[in-house]
Amino acid sequence: MPGTVVPKRALLGSFVAFSGASVLVASASTIGAFSSMSTTGSGFEDGWTVTMLNGVNPTQFDLVNDDGQVVVKATAENAAASLTRTMRQDLSVEPVLSWRWRIDRVVEKSDIATKQGDDFAARLYVFFDYPLDRLSLVERTKLRLARWWYGDKVPAAALCYVWANREPPGTSTWNAYTSRARMIVLRNADSGVGDWADEKRDLAADFGAAFGDVAPVVTGIAIAADTDQTGESATAWFGDIRFTK
Repeated sequence: MPGTVVPKRALLGSFVAFSGASVLVASASTIGAFSSMSTTGSGFEDGWTVTMLNGVNPTQFDLVNDDGQVVVKATAENAAASLTRTMRQDLSVEPVLSWRWRIDRVVEKSDIATKQGDDFAARLYVFFDYPLDRLSLVERTKLRLARWWYGDKVPAAALCYVWANREPPGTSTWNAYTSRARMIVLRNADSGVGDWADEKRDLAADFGAAFGDVAPVVTGIAIAADTDQTGESATAWFGDIRFTK
């Protein structure tokens, strides 16, 4: 499976699963135009790349036909990886991110509060170009060390939307590995597992609520299904991803 390989620790609970691909400027609202891609081609288009982890079975990402529509299928069997696209998106123009997703089952041992339970049947990350001078001295030091060790693509702030197990929708908390990634539960085991679900999030509002600041430019989007902490299996499907007003 093509993609970038990063050390397991670099993910900080998948927080820094951030591709080293060249930055693309989002020239259209749809930045995950999976429905226009081919299931028989050589891979993903429009700058989407797979980021894998050293020593961890990779999640398998495929373009598949689902009821006449091409979508991404992410299959995780005791595995973790992310499908990522880098970009620059000004939220003052289009602050709302919309997508649809589906899972076959929740990760039963998932626990948003612990590192051991940091597995989710489906995740969607949004990375931000957050200025270092807005961080505390301690946070700046930690981030600089992370970038020195793992590379300058480690983002300073991220939102992570998840399809959880037992946590109720609306739950919002810091990632078990880092206080620079805000976890937001959108769905759980009672939220129509097996059915497609449509999501629409005001990223500017969610960023403000999480970080208490004006949202900076978005620098990347990542989708994932991961089960490497719990050893379980889960499959997720993702439809087109787009920005709107």
